Amino acid sequence: MASYVRFCIFTVFFFCFFLSLSSGQKVTMSLYYEALCPFCADFIVNHLPQIFQNGLISAIDLHLVPWGNSHFKPDGTIHCQHGEAECALNAIHACAINAYPDVMKHVGYIHCTERLVLENKLEQWADCFELVGLSRAALDCYINGYGHQLELKYAEETSELSPAHAYVPWLVVNNQPLQENYHHFVVFICNTYGSFQVHEACKNLNHSAETLSTFNSSMEKLSYSPQVCYANQ
Repeated sequence: MASYVRFCIFTVFFFCFFLSLSSGQKVTMSLYYEALCPFCADFIVNHLPQIFQNGLISAIDLHLVPWGNSHFKPDGTIHCQHGEAECALNAIHACAINAYPDVMKHVGYIHCTERLVLENKLEQWADCFELVGLSRAALDCYINGYGHQLELKYAEETSELSPAHAYVPWLVVNNQPLQENYHHFVVFICNTYGSFQVHEACKNLNHSAETLSTFNSSMEKLSYSPQVCYANQ
């Protein structure tokens, strides 16, 4: 009898542990971008908000990497594809991610600055701290030079991508680069997350014909030019 009771207790414990493990599982999503690439700005302003509006963010471990197509010059300084202003804003974004670790907060700030990029009002970038209700901790981080140190970390992370990124925005979901199909990231996340449970935000999504296999196959058949900033330009 005692052994049976112990078996039941163990079974209940294991079942509860399994449920908690499954419910806590998330899809990793990393966005490699640069602050002044218009296509990165468009994605952050007009597409990324979907996962916050429909609640899918609860199933995602979102990671933003503001480095993009930047590279080091022979003297060790950083060269950014869209000039010094981009280097500065990349570093400020890095500082925001560090200063406001809550994804809702740092994405809110980055969204605000990228909207200004699209509106050609970049000179108003500092107003975003007040507009989204954040302190100026990220600005202090940039002024004291810590943003540069953070950028070095993001440079290393970007250089370790496999396959290497060919352009930005470069979106990676569970180690799978979406390449030109980055606009379909919600479909890919729902299919990936659905391998162990169905998220509420995915229930009404019409992606029955676009399974992971057909999604991957479609990436090989694309013939149009993607809306991206190429690394070699």
